[in-house]
Amino acid sequence: MSDSVRIVEVGPRDGLQNEKTPVSVEDRIAFIEALIGAGLHTIEVGAFVSPKAIPQMVGSDQVLRGVIDHVGNEFHVLVPNEKGYEAARASGARVIAVFASASEGFSRANINCSVAESIERFKPVIARAKADGVRVRGYISCVLGCPFDGEVGPQAVVDVARTLGDLGCYEVSLGDTIGVGTPLKARQLLRAVAGSVPMAKLAMHFHDTYGQALANLYAGMEEGCRVIDSAAGGLGGCPYAPGATGNVATEDVVYMLEGMGVATGVDMAKLVAATNEISRLIGRPPASRVASAMNAKGRLG
Repeated sequence: MSDSVRIVEVGPRDGLQNEKTPVSVEDRIAFIEALIGAGLHTIEVGAFVSPKAIPQMVGSDQVLRGVIDHVGNEFHVLVPNEKGYEAARASGARVIAVFASASEGFSRANINCSVAESIERFKPVIARAKADGVRVRGYISCVLGCPFDGEVGPQAVVDVARTLGDLGCYEVSLGDTIGVGTPLKARQLLRAVAGSVPMAKLAMHFHDTYGQALANLYAGMEEGCRVIDSAAGGLGGCPYAPGATGNVATEDVVYMLEGMGVATGVDMAKLVAATNEISRLIGRPPASRVASAMNAKGRLG
């Protein structure tokens, strides 16, 4: 358990794209720079998607250009199709992410096609990325439950994960999009997927709707998973899952890891400061329990 853990900070993309209040390009760049200053070095910074579909991500090209020269950091952008890939490359992208669902119902609601059709859509994107020397990360949503189909069987997740791995994704992030998972199910899922994709290539992306995310992450760590996606302040949600809260908060993950003796290199005070500023901009308090506790402690002096 004392092995190093890599945190992938997804607040500037997966977090902000599900917040109702849009954040300007300048403020998103400042947010990313504050996260870098806090010690987070792998950050998802934007999405090259239709502005009509996700207006919060407008200007992702400017955001990426604004931070790309920070040496020693890795910046990810979401790319749904070849048009998005071309725009991402023109902006200097070196790592892209593609996404699929383990659930047919969610795939149809989210991107209006079947799981198989979604994979066909991004096959040429991955092929072009390979040719260009661009690394590709794969996301799978609804791995522990779906707002439309209910429970999702592990085999559906295994099948998609194997496909992403075979296509050339260097890492596959398993997303509990609506945050319904519990530790035993998380453990069983990781064990099942690791039979087809090596554990070293898997990441956990758990939302905290029912307060289970940290427990699920711990269970996954016991299985050997060492990559965690999280969002500063617990930003985010899911537009297709009423009541679904955001990603597990980076502050809460860091607090747990440091308490277990796992060094993260994150300066908690700086991270909470970054969270407080973005929370002010979107007009709501952070969902992070650690940020809330530290803010209360600060107010008490």
